[in-house]
Amino acid sequence: MTVHVLILCTHNSARSVLSECMLNHWAAKLGLDVRAHSAGSAPSGRINPFALEALQAAGIDTSYTRSKSWDEFSAAGAPPLSIVITVCDSAAAEQCPVFFGGTGRQPVKVHWGYPDPSNAEGGDAGKRRAFELTRQAIGYRMLQLLQLPLASMSRAELQDALVAINAT
Repeated sequence: MTVHVLILCTHNSARSVLSECMLNHWAAKLGLDVRAHSAGSAPSGRINPFALEALQAAGIDTSYTRSKSWDEFSAAGAPPLSIVITVCDSAAAEQCPVFFGGTGRQPVKVHWGYPDPSNAEGGDAGKRRAFELTRQAIGYRMLQLLQLPLASMSRAELQDALVAINAT
């Protein structure tokens, strides 16, 4: 059974997209049945070009990405979510819609905050560096997530493991 992970950020243009693409990339490389999705509470309607550049420079597929609302994941026909991760502080503070998991229960929710690379100083070169460093940091956490025995973990074990990943 596919494990569906939703990654949220306010505008769904940078950190959540980096996370979605990195998790899908590593899951495919490792042959794991995990599928990442991303969304935002107030989607910008576009993906930050620096995010796309950082992913593409690392050989990560971005062809399927688009900026979308988190409402898509609480509607009928949405994938059954196992995990919801917020990656920006403002999205973590917002009241999320109700998401449903594969067994009709709420997915495990966790906050893995990253500074907004769009705010980096140093012009375009500074932003490129910030996006690449953020991509690497996110990729590391996604690899840690994929090392978990997701199919056999209880909800409490999964919650504890996800919190522990954030603490590293």
